[in-house]
Amino acid sequence: MNTFDTLRSQLRIAAATFADGPDALEGILLGIIDDVDRAQRETLEIFPVCHHSPASAVAMARRLREKQPKVVYLELCEDMTPLLTELRNCRLPVAVQAFATEVDGFPAEWAPLSVVAPITEASAEYQAIAYAHDTPGAEIVLVDRSSDHVFQWDHPDTAPPTDSTEEEAALHGDAIGVEIGDLRPRFAELEEHLLRHGKVRHWSEWWHQYVEVSLSDSDHDTYRQVMFLIGSLFRRLAPGDARHVRVDEDRERYMWTRMREHLAATGTGPADCLYVCGAFHAASRVAEFGVGGTDTFEISPRSASTWQHGLIPSSHAAIEAQFGLAAGSVSIAATEWAKNVKRTRVRPFRLAGQAGAKQKKLPDPVPAVTPSDHLTGFLRRPPTLDRLDEAELLGWSVEVVRAARRNGYLASTADAIAVFETSILLAGMRDRAKPTPYDFQDAAVTCIEKDTVPGRRDVRRIVEIMMGGDRVGQVGYDALPPLARDVHDRLVPLNLKLQQRGVQRALLDIASQPELERCSDLLWMLRYLMPHGAARPIMGERRLGERPIQESWDLALGTHQRALIELGYEGVSIEQVLEQRLRRTANGPQATAATVLAAVEDATLYLRSHRLAGELGTRALEVLETERGTVGAPEVLRRVRRLLTFYRTSEPVLPAWIESFVKTGYAHYCTLLPAAFTDEDARVDQVAAMLGFLFSMEGLALSLGCDRTQLELALAQSHPKEPAKVALMWAAQVQLGHLSRADLRARCDELLANPMVLPAYPRYLSGLVHALEPAPGLADFVVEAVSNAFARLPDPVLLPWLPTLISTLRAGGAELAPLLIREAGRIFPGRLAALDEWVPPWQTEEPDPIGPRTSGGVSLLAAHPATRDAVARLLAYEGTWETSEPRGAALVSQFPDTALALAGLLAARAR
Repeated sequence: MNTFDTLRSQLRIAAATFADGPDALEGILLGIIDDVDRAQRETLEIFPVCHHSPASAVAMARRLREKQPKVVYLELCEDMTPLLTELRNCRLPVAVQAFATEVDGFPAEWAPLSVVAPITEASAEYQAIAYAHDTPGAEIVLVDRSSDHVFQWDHPDTAPPTDSTEEEAALHGDAIGVEIGDLRPRFAELEEHLLRHGKVRHWSEWWHQYVEVSLSDSDHDTYRQVMFLIGSLFRRLAPGDARHVRVDEDRERYMWTRMREHLAATGTGPADCLYVCGAFHAASRVAEFGVGGTDTFEISPRSASTWQHGLIPSSHAAIEAQFGLAAGSVSIAATEWAKNVKRTRVRPFRLAGQAGAKQKKLPDPVPAVTPSDHLTGFLRRPPTLDRLDEAELLGWSVEVVRAARRNGYLASTADAIAVFETSILLAGMRDRAKPTPYDFQDAAVTCIEKDTVPGRRDVRRIVEIMMGGDRVGQVGYDALPPLARDVHDRLVPLNLKLQQRGVQRALLDIASQPELERCSDLLWMLRYLMPHGAARPIMGERRLGERPIQESWDLALGTHQRALIELGYEGVSIEQVLEQRLRRTANGPQATAATVLAAVEDATLYLRSHRLAGELGTRALEVLETERGTVGAPEVLRRVRRLLTFYRTSEPVLPAWIESFVKTGYAHYCTLLPAAFTDEDARVDQVAAMLGFLFSMEGLALSLGCDRTQLELALAQSHPKEPAKVALMWAAQVQLGHLSRADLRARCDELLANPMVLPAYPRYLSGLVHALEPAPGLADFVVEAVSNAFARLPDPVLLPWLPTLISTLRAGGAELAPLLIREAGRIFPGRLAALDEWVPPWQTEEPDPIGPRTSGGVSLLAAHPATRDAVARLLAYEGTWETSEPRGAALVSQFPDTALALAGLLAARAR
């Protein structure tokens, strides 16, 4: 007689009684029993589990001590095997991670690729890993698809979204999660039916109430058969969409193929092995199932992507967020695991080196027993009614009130009594003899959290913390990648416990302890590479050409350990990773001249590498030559000015790349200038930045072989129509000497005198303000233009126009406003009493600066011989000076072009 013949007969009778159709229900029910029977009879023992299930972990620990298998096959990515021994150097929970930054064979937009498999103490896989690594003669073999095949078979969008904004919930980032035993119905109506009739709120609570509690004290055969039944039930009722079905079946074919290969290679007998997999996969119906299955499945080769492997910290919240579990369910599972271990007296396995790891000698293995039908008795047995543990419930009630008071709630002893009684009431309404942690949580929310949450945490979160909290794992020093260990070693002089979570303050007095400057350099690189908050400067800054004296930092490297570990996947030192990031930025498809110059500045600032700066500077020159717009001109101007100032003060000669950049940029912006003046999409600040580059770099560009005629022709070909650009054009003509200040003043007076132009006058002023970028000497004239507007416009015109003027100046000239304010402070009187007698300087007569100077020139030359000799040396003149005053004045009058050329040369040198 077959093992489950009695159960099959009972299910046929039930199907005939309750089914409306002829064979639908009978086929499903009998098919489930066939799946259980098939898995039960397999020669290689299958151990079905559910991810992070305390019942599975207890059953696993008990079975390992009874059977003592020589080989444990585990459903986990096979390329993660070398990392399992490093778990002994960690504090759980942690996650085994596979990471690839350089992808080959996948779309570039998928990069970086990341796969994580979280491991907690209350998980069956950890029990198997600890047993295999600390038991002589035992071996663990990972048989699931590799991390590369995860992305070959699954699209990255299949990773569950992380909605939580909690820091701990984001520990896994956007990695795809791999777990053992994803037991959840893929039939939405079935899950809704189970939740409604089970009187629970979410799936985690249903599983705890109807599976965990029932299986916590069951024997091995009963546990296996019930888990086979659940896996087959969910699989047959609703397997999911076709893509999920294909991936699930390919994973099962992959695992059975790997196990048969290992058995054939090692000669191990199936009776000495144990296969740990999710209950969903244990009820498989593929042809490759079992030791005697077919070998028709071909495993595709891996892609050429370079994969790095390591351990990263995990947390209960991160696991819940990634796998769609209810908040607090993993913490409650950890509490249940501790209670089950104490109640059942099962000795769990722990890796040697971890806290609490005291392994004892294993007992003799229990001889194998022919499996019998335990499933029928389990299904017919009434639910186990746990006796109410009043002491435990009372302790929970007192503790939650105490925690609520610490978080700002006005809770009292009466609330503790109310929570106690309400928990019992809710359990009774839900047909439970003993309140579960979820019943207690609902009761606490009802009795304590009235209308508002006074603190940072609500009552539901307080209960989750009280039940075990969001435990956050930590990767030990020995398990860190070389880069992370190097960072910790180099920061030893700070005397901080950097692996601890939380923020720590570091004080660096570099003036008295010069050796701390290396720590400062490393901290600035960490700030550049790691997320905000990992290394945050409180006092001190880093600028080109400056040396630090004192600094203060807030460090949270323990909190951001995952980010530090992932840097180790990119290189063996922090400098190498930073150099790679800068090169990647400079050579990326979206790189602009401004972004490449920023990379040059960062290479100089953080790495002090002239080689890398020269390489990136050459790349900036290549990118500039291909740009045809004006968008990046302001940023290019700011960065080139900073770099020029730095090189002129710290280097004997300018680097060749920056000389070429200035020379090429001068010709490039001269070419783009006419189109920029007429382009409606080009903003006035961008055109002003182009002019600023041309005028501020003119002296260096001319010395490198450029011709000023290029700029004059570009301005001659420019015909702007927009008022701000027109005013900018006037300022450029004044700077070139083609327009006098008197003419510019006359044009502004004409604008103020024309009622039709008055609404556009703020835009002209905006252009004049931006003109301070290429012509800072016009600051006094801009002050004059604004003052004339306030003086001459009547109130009915001025008051409606004033908000427009203020918004225009604020939006368009925020960076140049300080220059304007300083000039106004210099021109206007400092006291209110002097304002009545004050006469604006622009109302006094001024000679035309372009007109010839025919008086006083020779007297000045004679009065200041040092200046005269300096000008002679500048012009490489070695002759003697004439002392006849009339002859000198006559020369100046006779050759005005020479005087003007000399004035232009001196002005260029001054700039």
